[in-house]
Amino acid sequence: MNTGSDEPREVAVAPEERAGEKPDEAQDEQGLGSRAPEFIRSRRLLHLSWQVLVFVIGLAVVVAGIIMLPLPGPGWVVIFGGMAIWATEFVWAQLVLRWTKRKVTEAAHRALDPRVRRRNIILTSIGLVIIGAILGVYLWKFGFEMPWNIKDQ
Repeated sequence: MNTGSDEPREVAVAPEERAGEKPDEAQDEQGLGSRAPEFIRSRRLLHLSWQVLVFVIGLAVVVAGIIMLPLPGPGWVVIFGGMAIWATEFVWAQLVLRWTKRKVTEAAHRALDPRVRRRNIILTSIGLVIIGAILGVYLWKFGFEMPWNIKDQ
């Protein structure tokens, strides 16, 4: 696969057809490369400045998402937003986003499988019964007393 070129106005393009893929999937793989306006892509220094700006903005968004992972906030959504910003200019980010989209779609199809759904419902029910039993034992032994207020028994 052509991943890019030093020539202005040239974008990387995936192969026309791959074995085992549908024609619309092969068509979806085309169009990799910069999405900068034509007047920016036609001037090398301006295009390089544009790429640096896109990279810095995308990096700030990804770092904010990473910070949000342990803190309150939509961390993964923000990280993928930063990747989408990078994907407007960089082929590697476009490929990462396409791979991620494919994996998420596969996971969604697996989750909708009736056997998997049944298994997940059973495991969730068992987990809730166990939590309920532990909570019942705690309430029977200590009542509505908070754990840090319990004196040695």
